Amino acid sequence: MKKSKIFVVSLINIIFLNNIIAQDPIVMTINKRPVKKSEFEAVYKKNNVKEVPSSSKSVKEYVDLFSLFKSKVFEAESLGLDTLNSFKTELLGYRRQLAAPYLTDKNTTENLLLETYDRMKYEVRASHILVRLEETALPKDTLEAWTRINIIRNAVMGKFPTPVELLNYDKLLKNSTEISKFLKGKDSSVYKVKVNAIKKLSDYAKSSSDLFQSIAPKTSDDPSVLDNKGDLNYFTALDMVYPFESAAYNTKVGEISPIVRTRFGYHILKISDKRESRGEIFVAHIMCRVLKEANDQEKLNAKTKIDEIYAKIKAGQNFEELARQFSDDKQSNERGGQLQPFKGGRLPKDFEDAAFKIKADNEISEPILSQYGWHIIKRIELKTLPPFSDIKNDIKSKINRDSRSQMGRVALIEKVKKENNFKENIKNKDEFNKIMDSTYLKATWKAERAAKFGNKEIFNLGGKSYTQNEFAKFLEAQMTFRSPTDVIEIMKGIYKTWVEENVISFEDALLEKKYVEFANLYREYRDGILLFDLTDQKVWSKAVKDTLGLKTFYDTNKNKYLWDERAEVTTYKCLNEKVAKDLRKLFKDGKSEKEIVQILNISSQLNVSSENVTYLKGENTNVDANWIKGIASKNFTDAKEKKVLVLIINNILAKSPKTLAECRGSATSDFQNFLDTEWLNYLKDKYKVELNQEVLSTIK
Repeated sequence: MKKSKIFVVSLINIIFLNNIIAQDPIVMTINKRPVKKSEFEAVYKKNNVKEVPSSSKSVKEYVDLFSLFKSKVFEAESLGLDTLNSFKTELLGYRRQLAAPYLTDKNTTENLLLETYDRMKYEVRASHILVRLEETALPKDTLEAWTRINIIRNAVMGKFPTPVELLNYDKLLKNSTEISKFLKGKDSSVYKVKVNAIKKLSDYAKSSSDLFQSIAPKTSDDPSVLDNKGDLNYFTALDMVYPFESAAYNTKVGEISPIVRTRFGYHILKISDKRESRGEIFVAHIMCRVLKEANDQEKLNAKTKIDEIYAKIKAGQNFEELARQFSDDKQSNERGGQLQPFKGGRLPKDFEDAAFKIKADNEISEPILSQYGWHIIKRIELKTLPPFSDIKNDIKSKINRDSRSQMGRVALIEKVKKENNFKENIKNKDEFNKIMDSTYLKATWKAERAAKFGNKEIFNLGGKSYTQNEFAKFLEAQMTFRSPTDVIEIMKGIYKTWVEENVISFEDALLEKKYVEFANLYREYRDGILLFDLTDQKVWSKAVKDTLGLKTFYDTNKNKYLWDERAEVTTYKCLNEKVAKDLRKLFKDGKSEKEIVQILNISSQLNVSSENVTYLKGENTNVDANWIKGIASKNFTDAKEKKVLVLIINNILAKSPKTLAECRGSATSDFQNFLDTEWLNYLKDKYKVELNQEVLSTIK
């Protein structure tokens, strides 16, 4: 009975194995090492020109290229290049890049791209109140901050705190890390400021009909609130952190948002306007400054000045030149008044509105007044929102640098957990509460303290157990000196990171099995690095480093590196024809080059100079015209230097071999080709290729 079961199981395994082989048969063997059809086909289709239809001929031609490529890879492996740390490090870097798109939920990423683009069509104007809170804040500080922002939100909605609510908040505030530290030091100033800001909410509300605007300056932790009363002006997608952006776009005009948490703390927003995006505009301006303390006469002078400039522009004078001459904006006048391109909400409203109202490029506005003075604005270019397909990659790049990029990762982690039956034993994790103490904050804690727990399982993913000892080692690796805080809370945060990193690593290890395209691309990178390293070792670097081999190659082939016929020429540059005439006489008298220059320059060092150059035929037309030993029959003129030239052909050199130093570049290149040919012959001799023609015929 048992034998029958074994036979049936074996038969099933054989059938299963045959099905796998049938799905991905062997297309060739190289020294008996099999190459699967999927690998050959993937590389072939990627490298085969798409415009040219596949044919049995093109496949056959590619077989030779591919088999040689794989032979090189096998040779690199036989030399152990795939075991070198440098190779492993480089390959790991490439793998991280290749894996990144697979280690995020693609649906989430695509939805984020579309959401961001849709939001970019609009601009939102919002005010906010911030209660600052560190991301790593302790629970008691988080509770205090949340209670504070909740009381403030109720107040701007018209519901002020009751005495009981104020009393409860007072207890939370005194217990918070910052305030308790001050109170212990007998300093109650910060405490009084914070508690009074909440106690006096109803008083602040009396100063304005706009509760948000009157309460914000007294309660918000945003330093800019004193100037802007919380008003952030207009912004669009990707201008703010994602949770803040979402609250702004999801809240109706005139309403107060729910409480939103960002890395800065808790916020509430009031939305005052939403409008279609006006795009990004590039302008130049001419400004006549009006200072805040200016008197009536100074204001009138500025208005008169801007009107005069405007009249000159209308009369046809150049805008840029007038900006350089008369604009009071010292940062832009040297550029003809050009400002950096800007979107809505970046500059004073009066200036922006006037700029965006200009209908066409190169048109100008009438003089307009802003808080800085009078301006004339010239529109240079207006860029509206491009189609999604044109900026998709740019949006994706920005999202990858934004906190929302983590949403795809979070979604993937949950998906992997669900697919692989994630099970967690919180009890075994909580045993760490017993051994986490101040030594962790001092960076002296040791992982071996967890050994007494017995290395029990903390969580299981896909049948793989993750244990207490592993978590203890991770804790120790994350340890750094920290200021006094709740060590249990730190441990909880590190535990979350440990789980997430292991889930991602679990998925990462399965990528080759789950995604054929990833496996093929990763193999291409791996083989490509090996091929580069091997070729560098056998050909490129060898040709440079093997000086003896290069010398031997040069000696054998030196007749390939010949100088053509050359002329050794002395060129005298004379100040004028008289100096040239005197030079010819001195040369006829047998004077040397040195003597000629010394004699002619007695009266002036500017009379003559000389230079010696060896020319190939064709390099100098004047020399070509006098290709015979001796002095040229006539003088020439150097139009650039305005000198008279006298040429003396000292020698005509016949064709002769170049020295190795003179032809090192071309000789090294030829030596590389020689080494490459020898190496390829060696590989073809060592690696025997056997083709499966039946399988090859199925590749189209």
